[in-house]
Amino acid sequence: MPGKRVIVRFMTSSDKPDNAADAPETPAGHTGVAAMDWTAASADPQYRAAVVDLLGALAYGELAAFERLAEDAKLAPTLADKAELAKMASAEFHHFERLRDRLAGIGEEPTRAMEPFVAAYEGFHKQTAPSDWLEGLVKAYVGDSIASDFYREVAVRLDSDTRALVLTVLDDTGHGGFAVEKVRAAIDADPRVGGRLALWARRLMGEALSQSQRVVADRDALSTMLVGGVADGFDLAEVGRMFSRITEAHTKRMAALGLAA
Repeated sequence: MPGKRVIVRFMTSSDKPDNAADAPETPAGHTGVAAMDWTAASADPQYRAAVVDLLGALAYGELAAFERLAEDAKLAPTLADKAELAKMASAEFHHFERLRDRLAGIGEEPTRAMEPFVAAYEGFHKQTAPSDWLEGLVKAYVGDSIASDFYREVAVRLDSDTRALVLTVLDDTGHGGFAVEKVRAAIDADPRVGGRLALWARRLMGEALSQSQRVVADRDALSTMLVGGVADGFDLAEVGRMFSRITEAHTKRMAALGLAA
């Protein structure tokens, strides 16, 4: 799609803290795709391709989140912390199963739908491997929440069946409150930790934007949904407003952690 490039993060999604971005509500009396069910909306082959991309990106993101949380649990300082992360990892895997089953249910091979997004996810995680427990918490809380905010923005433009599934798998796994509690306690104990973690959070943002740019550029149906062309897709002005909402939520999220944005 020459001339249409949108920067969106397709990494992981897990929880929605209280200060997450609130996606715009579907207008009352809406008669476009958002008012249709999957059977009606999927008659448009371009819309169907966009949804398959979206579900594939989400599914691999949930699988990657499961793997990462399981790894992060190894860094946990206490047995209670380890158990808490294991519980969150289990919730992420359940979300993955829901998305995998949905892809299969609409006649798509789940692995094939996820494959286009593997390189971007793996590239991001390779560049942002946490060096300790606290960096892992910040990565999950800040990075994953940005992805969740984006998917909620997209969800209001989806058919009713797909929208319900996407919002369900974005349910809070408890990581947000857990991360805030642990990071703020660490900063209270040693204020110098705050500066290091603030720099780390900024790096996460930069890497996420860099990796995601390639994802959207490579997936025509998905990028068309974002900038317009599929019924009820975002126009460019709405994309700008969407990112303003996500950026504002990110700033609030950083403040909740006790970090400077």
